[in-house]
Amino acid sequence: MAGRIAVGVDGSPQSVAAAHWAAQEAVRRGAELVVVHAWVTHVRSTPLATRDSTERGWAERVLREAVDSVRAAHPTLAVTGRLIAESPVPALLSVAAETDTLVVGTLGLGRAAGVLVGSVSLRVAGRAPCPVVLVRAGRSAADEHLPTAPGLAPDEIPSIPYRAVVLGLDVDSACDEPIGFAFEAARRRRTELRVCHVHEPDGGAGPEGAAAAEHAVIALLRPWHEKYPDVSVATTVTEGRAGDELVRATDGAGLVVVGRRISGSRLGERLGQVAHAVVQHAECPVAVVPHD
Repeated sequence: MAGRIAVGVDGSPQSVAAAHWAAQEAVRRGAELVVVHAWVTHVRSTPLATRDSTERGWAERVLREAVDSVRAAHPTLAVTGRLIAESPVPALLSVAAETDTLVVGTLGLGRAAGVLVGSVSLRVAGRAPCPVVLVRAGRSAADEHLPTAPGLAPDEIPSIPYRAVVLGLDVDSACDEPIGFAFEAARRRRTELRVCHVHEPDGGAGPEGAAAAEHAVIALLRPWHEKYPDVSVATTVTEGRAGDELVRATDGAGLVVVGRRISGSRLGERLGQVAHAVVQHAECPVAVVPHD
């Protein structure tokens, strides 16, 4: 068994999509899948025994339905269900400490919507010690693959080429973790890796500034080309606002990877502006990878 992937479920459409994305990723990696549901007893006027049994029964049903759905789609996959009597954020963070990748659902806002603040997914992605993949409601296995003719049978989907993986690269703070995650994702999918670096406008730098950024990207990626010679890489260096440009770069992608610097602050971790913009507005799943 090559590692462990965990997914948080709560019965919502986005968590169902996350569970199936996590299952597909576990199959690609040959990993174990752990399906997690967190529940908290609420104070009511009903007797304690009745309240606990009713709420626990509902929580068990949510978990069981998610596990059964995943097993039906992937009968050979090793799947374990785990019920945790704790609030969602601390429960998922505790699971993240003992897994390779954590997958959660997110509502997503689209490009014209406002900003959603304080969601469980955002808080977990901003604090987890492992990579967190956020999956929007409505995503299916077919969405990771290039478009095909109508009427394709489910068992034919894996033979269709995958959409590209996009990596948002900041040469000033780039670390091995997000780069390695992106290359591995592209390798497993046998698809193209599109590396996007955006530098802020600098009126005094002119063409020299753009050239310097391109050289920095090339130098940073050189050892990764050598390590992953079979991964086709396309690099784009643009000028503008990093969040906006990276969201545009995700058009038609199957997965986008962004880094999150670990600050070590006692006030808690959080997503940076670029990662936050991508999580909120990208149409495809987003992997947030922590790094020093």
